[in-house]
Amino acid sequence: MISLKILQKLLETNSISSRDMEILLQEELANVYVCDAFNLTVEKGLEKINHRIDLLQKTYPIISQEYQQLNYKDKELILLLWQFWLPLAIKLSEEKSKQKYPFIQGILGGQGTGKTTLSKILCIILKQLGYQTVTLSIDDFYKTYEERQKLHTNDPRFIWRGPPGTHDIALGIKTLEQLKAPDYSQPIFIPRFDKSLWNGQGDRIKPDIISQPDIVLFEGWFVGVFPINETEFNHSPSPIKTEKDIQFAKDINQQLKAYLPLWNQLDSLMILYPQDYRLSKKWRKEAEQKMILSGKTGMNEQQIDEFVNYFWKALHPQLFITPLIQNQNLVDLVITIDANHHPQKITFNG
Repeated sequence: MISLKILQKLLETNSISSRDMEILLQEELANVYVCDAFNLTVEKGLEKINHRIDLLQKTYPIISQEYQQLNYKDKELILLLWQFWLPLAIKLSEEKSKQKYPFIQGILGGQGTGKTTLSKILCIILKQLGYQTVTLSIDDFYKTYEERQKLHTNDPRFIWRGPPGTHDIALGIKTLEQLKAPDYSQPIFIPRFDKSLWNGQGDRIKPDIISQPDIVLFEGWFVGVFPINETEFNHSPSPIKTEKDIQFAKDINQQLKAYLPLWNQLDSLMILYPQDYRLSKKWRKEAEQKMILSGKTGMNEQQIDEFVNYFWKALHPQLFITPLIQNQNLVDLVITIDANHHPQKITFNG
């Protein structure tokens, strides 16, 4: 790829020719998905390319220090930065500039789609753009260990934390409202959750105290997901098979209604959408195998199948995520993720 060679030369020599810049622009303009998603035009193209070049030079040394941990090859990292992370961060900064209060970006993605990595990288880039960013997960709003024990006693179907019904929604709404309309005379407390406590069942820990952020990245496996019509469960996909499975799915669907006021706090929603939702099970098995090889405790294949199937029974991707990506009123960006966890296509609804 010509752009990769140009970018490598840029990072090695800190300069490229005007001809190289034109080539970079033409490659970008040839990608209709990129042009639509990031409002790239011929008229302002070179200006945007120059801005991205400056950002690449500033952020690459910082991010490259962590790329081994992220398991990216150097070439992959450069292209991901250039084609995906930098334009996305710039778009967020542009959206934030349109409003006075903090911009809350929802990030919906299943296991292995890269929500945490994306949030981490965006924070680094946005800092270079002059924006203070804070990350939040739906996990940070879990009910306490004691509350979830009572929940399980009342309804034994809540085997694991995670499905709708296991979160303190009032805490989530309060937190996002405080971030969007801050009282500058008071500190901002960000709830945090430690999954390692209580033999892996997790519990709340001391909250973070932060200064007022410009942008909030709020991620989770069902952030922004809406309830569906119950008739959709008449022909449910596997592993929703039995009458008990269908009733559980319907009950979780009802639980989703309580989350709508939380989703209403979002200014924008993007979805990290795997080419095949079943990849999440493959990714989970790979992650657990790495944990076991490193000497940590991990689940075997049968346990992983049961674990992932449980969440598919609660909110099946085909029933809840696939229809959502087609709703232009609810979703702003859809980022297709391949089997290697890398973005392949960006679609902008608007």
